[in-house]
Amino acid sequence: MRRRATIALHWLNLLLLLFVLGDGGATAWLSLLYAACALGMCALALVFGLMSGPGPKLEGALRILHPWFHRALYALLGWGAVVLAAETLGHTLPGPAARQLLLSLLAASAIHAVFNLWRHTALGDGALRRITPRRIHPIL
Repeated sequence: MRRRATIALHWLNLLLLLFVLGDGGATAWLSLLYAACALGMCALALVFGLMSGPGPKLEGALRILHPWFHRALYALLGWGAVVLAAETLGHTLPGPAARQLLLSLLAASAIHAVFNLWRHTALGDGALRRITPRRIHPIL
């Protein structure tokens, strides 16, 4: 159940993030839906822990930094969701605007994706199998 929920929210968050950023003026319901999905994914991670690990083939500094980078991604995901929800509801929070945070999240997500593609192909540790539905595994 946790795996399915995490995978579904992971990909739904990416899709909704692209929709929210794509227009520059997303509708209120779309912004709140994104915020709810992002905070739901953060809640899953807080309650059950992260569903990630460095894998046995990742070594050195990358192995040590891996969980901290993941935590930072989740922090950015949650922070952006809270600020977006607040702005959508007419409140301004101190700090960066939601669009700035979401653009930062998109950039960090791109780095995250490239890193996991590298892990999956260069290290051959099956990193993509962890976050893709089982039906996709045969083509990985």
